[in-house]
Amino acid sequence: MLQTAAAIPMFRGFAAAAQVNSKSDSSKLGMPGLFPGRVIGVEDKRSIASGRYNAEAIGPMMQRGMKELTGADWAESWKLFFQKGDRVGIKVNPVGAPRVISDVTVLHQILDGLTLAGVQAKDIVVYDRYRRQFMNAGFNRWVRDGNRISHAVEDYDEIQLDIEGYDRDHYVELPLTRPGYEKDERARKSFASKFITQQVDKVINLCVLKEHQSAGVTLALKNLSHGFVNNVSRSHATVTMNSCNSFIPAIVQMPVIRNKVVLNILDGVKGVYHGGPSARPQFVWENHTIYFSTDPVAIDHVGWRKIDEKRVAVGMKKLVEDGPDKFSTFIHRQPEHVEIAGALGLGVFDWNKIDYRQIKL
Repeated sequence: MLQTAAAIPMFRGFAAAAQVNSKSDSSKLGMPGLFPGRVIGVEDKRSIASGRYNAEAIGPMMQRGMKELTGADWAESWKLFFQKGDRVGIKVNPVGAPRVISDVTVLHQILDGLTLAGVQAKDIVVYDRYRRQFMNAGFNRWVRDGNRISHAVEDYDEIQLDIEGYDRDHYVELPLTRPGYEKDERARKSFASKFITQQVDKVINLCVLKEHQSAGVTLALKNLSHGFVNNVSRSHATVTMNSCNSFIPAIVQMPVIRNKVVLNILDGVKGVYHGGPSARPQFVWENHTIYFSTDPVAIDHVGWRKIDEKRVAVGMKKLVEDGPDKFSTFIHRQPEHVEIAGALGLGVFDWNKIDYRQIKL
């Protein structure tokens, strides 16, 4: 499949067309996946104690969540998505370390599920874009014998135009650059990492529950958009030059991303309701819930609401009503990217059409 000149609706008068060049076979498992609009939240107050995850609680939460999502038991639920011979990537999130990141207990449950589906250890690849952040967070110590790890580049770079580690055949071109780089031919393009284009056939998106001072929320969609391509800093170059609402869906709609990401597991046992993507201790709360969906838009809408509920509960304004402060400095947070992604067919945004089920153990 080759897509070009795919129109992206924009907010705030920024109307443009994204040129999307990406090849990938379409799949019924691709976004919005097998269960569009369905989101399962499994809550257990025992899931965390003294800041540490309780593996004895996380296991049943994961099993119940996959059962409610798919209608199948633990082993069979994984077999709906994966089989022997699949090369499966797991996109983790280390940003916010050490307080709020994709947790080892959840990761190990995913590894167990993949094993039950027949996926071989050597065909499981745990990934994040920046090797140094990945290693510092400890993910390299959490993988099991035979699993592989992968990254795109060594570490965070403010400019991010180096395309070593990225695939020249898969990119999105947008009329958006960092100030001062408009003459660089790379500055309008974001190239997909070789991990997503060459190393894996399917991806599990293991994201976390966090507010983000430019994107509004960083959940399933942003874990993909800012984890799978280069030149992402142009999406929020300054506190006033913020284009996350258009950049995020433009990236996620790339065929090589939308056709390969088949399952989203949102680790919301802990969350961040302000000042993200870092996790300052005063804004971290225990939410005791893990969310499951094949639909990144629907799960992000649920997560957005959960963050707003927490903000209101502590006396703060909702995301779209709040202004900047010393912790969230951007003039306007842009959770609108979730609705735009829905308009592009990446999932279900309409709350009245989302089948959200909250289960308490």
